[in-house]
Amino acid sequence: MLSTILLQAQTQGAGGSMWSTILMFALLIVVFYFFLIRPQSKRQKEVRKFQDSLENGKSVITQGGIYGKIKEVKDNYVILEIAEGVKIKVNKNMLFDATDPSSASSNETAK
Repeated sequence: MLSTILLQAQTQGAGGSMWSTILMFALLIVVFYFFLIRPQSKRQKEVRKFQDSLENGKSVITQGGIYGKIKEVKDNYVILEIAEGVKIKVNKNMLFDATDPSSASSNETAK
């Protein structure tokens, strides 16, 4: 009789630990969603919005640190004028930020 009680206790304990394991995995998935997946998808939407808003005459910075002004916008790339008469072709994915280069240089001299 004692052995049957012990066996029932073991099977009930194993079932409880199974549910706690499932609960832990579910909690882990929720944490990954809110801390990794959701912010990444939000950032991708912002980048896509920025790339769609590119237009002629806008000042931008490439990820390589080159300041330029957009002269022409195509499907996958833009033509940047980085100095008077100097134009380069840059992939839209490599454009980092839209700012005014003169204000960035004045901020550096202020430091």
